[in-house]
Amino acid sequence: MIKKSFFFICLYCFLWLTAHLSALTEDEQNTIEIVKKTKSSVVYITNIATVRTSFFSSEQMAKGTGSGFIWDNQGHIVTNYHVIEDGDIFMVTLANQEQKQARLIGKEINKDIAVLKIDEPDNTITPMVPGSSSTLQVGQKVIAIGNPFGFDHTVTTGIVSALGRSMRGIGEVTIRDMIQTDASINPGNSGGPLLNSDSQLIGMNTMIYSQTGSSSGIGFAVPVDTIKKIVPQIIRFGKVIRPGIGITLLPDRYLRRTDLKGAVIYDVPQRSDAERKGLIGLQRDRNGRLILGDIIVAVDGKPVTSYDDLYNILDDYAVGDQVKLTLSRKGKNRTVSIRLVKID
Repeated sequence: MIKKSFFFICLYCFLWLTAHLSALTEDEQNTIEIVKKTKSSVVYITNIATVRTSFFSSEQMAKGTGSGFIWDNQGHIVTNYHVIEDGDIFMVTLANQEQKQARLIGKEINKDIAVLKIDEPDNTITPMVPGSSSTLQVGQKVIAIGNPFGFDHTVTTGIVSALGRSMRGIGEVTIRDMIQTDASINPGNSGGPLLNSDSQLIGMNTMIYSQTGSSSGIGFAVPVDTIKKIVPQIIRFGKVIRPGIGITLLPDRYLRRTDLKGAVIYDVPQRSDAERKGLIGLQRDRNGRLILGDIIVAVDGKPVTSYDDLYNILDDYAVGDQVKLTLSRKGKNRTVSIRLVKID
């Protein structure tokens, strides 16, 4: 009887320990479920460039690697532009380790977004489910999935550390409203998804702030609301349809050593609406010295201190919209109304 009782006590203790030692927290269960739901939506991208080795020959070399995610059932894949930059061939490795060649559909360099497409996608691909970045809150849980240093489908967790960050991107203009996270992001994570606890896409991991090149707990993701605005246009038109004034502006890098504030007009095409409204660009005097023309200092009352400001302000407008430009010429301001046109 004693031996029997001892046996049952031992069995109870074993079952109790097994149950408690193997029990997962609610947060762990949530993370596991997110990974299960989204793993097949994340891909590994290899960028291959053709390099000329001599006058008569060339060879293909891997230029870099990164991550991406499946956008729809047609095989469109979203990634960062800098992942595929200067590449000629793009190989996509799916979650089942099948490798397919993809072609470039289009890109938006200033937002660091590119769209690839694999032809004849099979039924195993699962599109990512887009969420919203406008409702994010600092402190909420996030999960990053990517291929850091070539270790495919690596999962890291963290929180939204901050919102509304502005970071200078590969296109030399600021990418605004970026999501800052402490989820570990390293080289190779670029282009991979940032997810919320509902397994929804809330951003695309794009860059880190680090003095060593590895994760320092400060990563940045392009918000999904920007991606949802850009990607459908790239899929439909091969590019983003942006509104503009129909003029050429001087890049900000030429003004960084000056005290000038605003977007400096470089050239105004003949017979354009801008020319009819009296806008003028840079000119030269008899001695060949440059003379400033008009400088855009505001759009509909919104201050413009650089081309970067103007670019991001026009993001909120559409082709055909009428705007009021405040122009500065020789220290005097004036306002003109102009209709925005489609720019390439």
